[in-house]
Amino acid sequence: MIEKKNKARVIIVGGSIAGVSCAHALTSVGWEVVVLEKTSAPPTGSPTGAGLGLDPLAQKLIDSWLGHPQLLQQTTLPLIIDQNQATDSAKKESWTLTRDEEFNFRAAHWADLHGLLYNALPPDIFFWGHQYISFSIVDKASVKVKAKVLQNDEIIEIAGNLLVAADGCLSLIRQSFLPDVKLRYSGYCAWRGVLDFSGKEDSETIKGIRKAYPDLGKCLYFDLSSGSHIVLYELPNKRLNWIFYVTQPEPEITRNSVTMKVSEDMINKLIQEAEKVWVPEFVRVMKETKNPFLNAIYDCDPLRWIFWGNVVLIGDAAHPTSPHGLRSTNMSILDAAVLGKCIEKWGLENLQSALEDYQSIRLPVTSKQVLHARQLGRIKQGLDVPNREPFDPKKATPEDCKDLQQKNMPFFTSVPPLIN
Repeated sequence: MIEKKNKARVIIVGGSIAGVSCAHALTSVGWEVVVLEKTSAPPTGSPTGAGLGLDPLAQKLIDSWLGHPQLLQQTTLPLIIDQNQATDSAKKESWTLTRDEEFNFRAAHWADLHGLLYNALPPDIFFWGHQYISFSIVDKASVKVKAKVLQNDEIIEIAGNLLVAADGCLSLIRQSFLPDVKLRYSGYCAWRGVLDFSGKEDSETIKGIRKAYPDLGKCLYFDLSSGSHIVLYELPNKRLNWIFYVTQPEPEITRNSVTMKVSEDMINKLIQEAEKVWVPEFVRVMKETKNPFLNAIYDCDPLRWIFWGNVVLIGDAAHPTSPHGLRSTNMSILDAAVLGKCIEKWGLENLQSALEDYQSIRLPVTSKQVLHARQLGRIKQGLDVPNREPFDPKKATPEDCKDLQQKNMPFFTSVPPLIN
C-alpha cells in the first residue's frame, strides 16, 4: 500500500480537465496530490477530442496556475463575438438573429489545454494507467482507494485524507453514493469533428467557409434551422471545430462512455442529412474532416449533495450538463479553484467545514447553469420547452432571439466570493 506522507494528501480519480485543474488548486495550497488516470499516457499530437470555450474567469484561474499568461494566449484564439444566425434549408440563405460583440471567451482544443495544465504540474503527481476500482472511508481524516495497474494487473491501495471524484458524467464514485441517479438523455446527439486545414489555407473549402462565416477566428457561430442547429468556430493551429446536432432516439452505447465511433455508412448518411439543411460550404468542411464522432447529449437533474465525509465530487461528476452554455469545462475549472480556496481557508483539521463551504458556494450556481443549458439546447434544437412555442427561426421575434445569447446564463459575470 502507498501510505500518505506527513502532509495532507488528496487522491483525485480522473485526469481530464477537472482532475488536472484540481491538482493545480490543491498543490497551490500545499497538499500532496495523487491523480489516478486509466489512460496509459498524456495525450500527444492531436488526439480525438474537440474544441471548448474558456470564459474570462477560467482564463484568469488558468493563468494563475501556469504563472505565464502568454502561454494560454498563445494556445487559444479569441471568441469575442457570440453570434446566433439562421439558415433557410430550402434557399440556403442565412441571416443574423443576435450578435454580442463583448463575449470575451477564448477557443482552445481540449488536448492543447490539457497539455498546458499537465506540463505545469510536478512530474510525479499523475499515476497513468491506473484504473480506479473502489474506495473505503477509514475515518473522518482518512480514505483508502484501490486501483489496478493496467500494465501488469497489480492491485494497489493508496491512502489519503481526501478523495476527489473527477471521473466524469458517468462517475463510479457518485454511483456508490447515489445509485438511483441516472443521466437524462436530451433527445438529440452531436456529431462532432475538428478539421485540420494546415497547408490548405487557400483551398476552396477554407475560402468558402470563411466567406460564408466571415468572422471565423474571433466568433462563436450558432447556426439554427428548423429542428436542428450547428456550431462552428476556429481553433489555433489551423483547425475548425464543428458540431451538428441531430434529433434522434437515444443511441445504444455499450461501453462506459457517452461517445461512440462511427461507421463509414453512418458518416455518409450524416452528410446526406447535412446537405438537406446547411450551406454547401459547411457540408464541405464536414466531408473533409477525418474521424468525426457521435456524442450523445446527456445531463442530470441537479444533485442535492456533492460530498460525503471526505469524498467530494467536482466537474462533470458533480453536474453533468449539456454543452450549449459552454459550461462543462468552465464549471470544472471553477469547482477546482473553489475547492482549493475552501481547503486553504479551513485547513485539514476542519475538512468537513471546507467541503460544506465548497458545496454551499457551488451547488446554487451549477444547478441553475445545468437547467439553463438544458433549456437553451432545447430552444436551439427546436424542441418543446414548457410555457413556450418551439423556436422557429423563420417566425422568431427579436424578444425570442434574445433567449439564444450566452450572456443570459445565470451567474454569467458574477464571481463566487472566495475567488475575488
